[in-house]
Amino acid sequence: MTIPNPDLIYPRTGDPQIVYLKNVVDDPGIDVGEFTIYNDFVHDPRDFPRGNVLYHYPINHDRLVIGKFCSIACGAKFLFNSANHTLRSLSTYTFPLFYEAWGQTPDPARAWDNKGDIIIGNDVWIGYEAAILAGVTIGDGAVIGTRALVTRDVPPYTIVGGVPARPIRKRFSEADIEALLALKWWDWPPEKLRPALEAIQSGDLPALLSMA
Repeated sequence: MTIPNPDLIYPRTGDPQIVYLKNVVDDPGIDVGEFTIYNDFVHDPRDFPRGNVLYHYPINHDRLVIGKFCSIACGAKFLFNSANHTLRSLSTYTFPLFYEAWGQTPDPARAWDNKGDIIIGNDVWIGYEAAILAGVTIGDGAVIGTRALVTRDVPPYTIVGGVPARPIRKRFSEADIEALLALKWWDWPPEKLRPALEAIQSGDLPALLSMA
């Protein structure tokens, strides 16, 4: 039985546009699960931490957490809290960043509103040039449409699209979604998952449940 190697950078022979994202991330503020892929046909996909995770400054201690078996399309962006010029002030100008020039006490983080981490579940598909904002949680099995702007949480197995992103439909019935969330097939070891691929790919949930 063929079992994939999760430690590879390039999972497809001769294809330098797709990487196992976990193996190219060198930022301690980014946590990626096994077998999650990123495709980039414009830039080197190994540059994901610098080219796609934006305004992610160590001073803020915010995190990007991405689950297992996610598919992230070219140009998807994750915009963190330092992009959020504060609305608590009477001005959106970033005076706290220039504390030296204005003779203020150093406190650069006052320049933005902190909305929290970005959390991406397992088996999530993020479409071409979609943008995910700080503080958003995307549930397992969700689909984010092309160039969607995700400003709020997305429930599991929900397809969203648009600017701002809105729910389009659920992928499955509520009963099937509950069963999939309880099953957590993405946590199965590869040797157990390999024989289950036909059931997964053919949409045969009863067969998959029988293998649990």
